[in-house]
Amino acid sequence: MSKVKVSAFSVSLDGFGAGPRQDLENPLGVRGLELHAWFLKTAVFRKIHHLAGGSQGVDNDFAARSFENVGAWILGRNMFGPIRGPWPDDSWKGWWADEPPYHVPVFVLSHYERPPLPMKGNTTFYFVTDGPESALKQAKEAANGQDVRIGGGVSTIRQYLTAGHIHEIHLAFSPVLLGEGENLFAGIHFPKLGFKPVQSTAGEEATHVILKRA
Repeated sequence: MSKVKVSAFSVSLDGFGAGPRQDLENPLGVRGLELHAWFLKTAVFRKIHHLAGGSQGVDNDFAARSFENVGAWILGRNMFGPIRGPWPDDSWKGWWADEPPYHVPVFVLSHYERPPLPMKGNTTFYFVTDGPESALKQAKEAANGQDVRIGGGVSTIRQYLTAGHIHEIHLAFSPVLLGEGENLFAGIHFPKLGFKPVQSTAGEEATHVILKRA
């Protein structure tokens, strides 16, 4: 059955999914890259970027699972880039090179219109201006029976969480304390939303916790 899920989302031990003050030099906010050290070392990450090598093991297995059966993604605008306000032009094409790692349709939440952006590897970015419900409807249609992955950032995940749309969450807890940034857990009552932990597995560089909604 098709699911709406969060997969391989890295958080600090104190619940932050991104650091503060995102900019071109800090795409994930200050110190945000530390949250993803576990993923950056994996063979999955290196294969995405057409590189050889990388670590095998538990972390790599969870990284690989995060891409399985995904038919569409949803991203917040900050996950696409640091530009604020109206798009000045179409020159910004994301944090990635010409071939982003998605290979399926990606729906980007935005307040400002922009034409669809086709990229190499079958990724096309669609900029949705009429809200997260519309983005989810479009993503489900595009996924054609496969899962929809909510890729982040934190505020986007929180919107879909509180609206009751997410069925499964895979959090990768990195051994890092940020102390500031965007906190995934603040004000979120996971038990009231129907979630319970169903798996906890220690990896080489992170602890992987799966939450499912009853």
